[in-house]
Amino acid sequence: MALVEVENLSKTYGDVHAVDNVTFDIQQGEIFGLLGPNGAGKSTTINVLCTYTELTAGKVTVAGHSVTAEPEAVKRAVGVVPQDIALYPDLNAVENLRFFGRMYDVPKATLEGRIGDLLELVGLTEHARKRVEHYSGGMKRRLNLAVGLLSEPRFLMLDEPTVGVDPQSRNAIFENIQALNRQGLTALYTTHYMEEAELLCHRVAIMDEGRIIALDTPQHLIHTLGTGLIHLGVRDINEEMLRRLRALPQVKAVARRDDTLAFETVDAQGALLDIIGLFNETDTPMTSLEILEPNLESVFIQLTGKQLRD
Repeated sequence: MALVEVENLSKTYGDVHAVDNVTFDIQQGEIFGLLGPNGAGKSTTINVLCTYTELTAGKVTVAGHSVTAEPEAVKRAVGVVPQDIALYPDLNAVENLRFFGRMYDVPKATLEGRIGDLLELVGLTEHARKRVEHYSGGMKRRLNLAVGLLSEPRFLMLDEPTVGVDPQSRNAIFENIQALNRQGLTALYTTHYMEEAELLCHRVAIMDEGRIIALDTPQHLIHTLGTGLIHLGVRDINEEMLRRLRALPQVKAVARRDDTLAFETVDAQGALLDIIGLFNETDTPMTSLEILEPNLESVFIQLTGKQLRD
């Protein structure tokens, strides 16, 4: 059963299509990854789901409520862990949670108990009375997560929740999200760290230039790449050489991106021998060589031609 349904979502700013006819759903109990380089449209999509930004066209429902017709109902169903730390540094953890709990209309009868439970969940009970300005980056991220969970949301959106954190805090955040998911929480997760998406997400959508260009399980997306990718730097290459490269038996596809040839191969090692042989035969110089093992990061680069932090 879909908890979130996005149908033909578009958001434009003048002539700029920040989100362009995007469709996807998020199933109840699923961790759904939304991936893409900076400017791909991820944040705009999240802002529409949060009701922070009005859509230009399309239809979006969260927990059965329309983001346009029933924004208050959507807000009650949603928790948000923003990329930027949203805490008051001169307050301690309890005071921050108490403030946000009142802002989110958490009943007074349950607020204090909820605060205690969340501090225990994110491992900050011993630091509950310490002012946030004295917290490490990882501790602030963990408290940010607790704030997002205060209202016991049915749907939690996490926008790069591990940016700049230490490994211990990062693992703690992973464990928290996985434990909450086992209890039934549905989540949308954005990250630039592809290994996080492989670990946490049931399905991922890859966005680029406002559109979804791939959507599947991480394992299936990785499987579609075959056994490896090869990136080859070149100064100049003609169409005849490209034709011969594409005709090699171990090469599935070749894409030219500026001064780089991106090969999708059946077998990377076998293809590499044929490629180097053809370059030697034609006395064509190469400037760099990189073999990428199949993983979600290489899927991303293959689809978009961009590094993750482009």
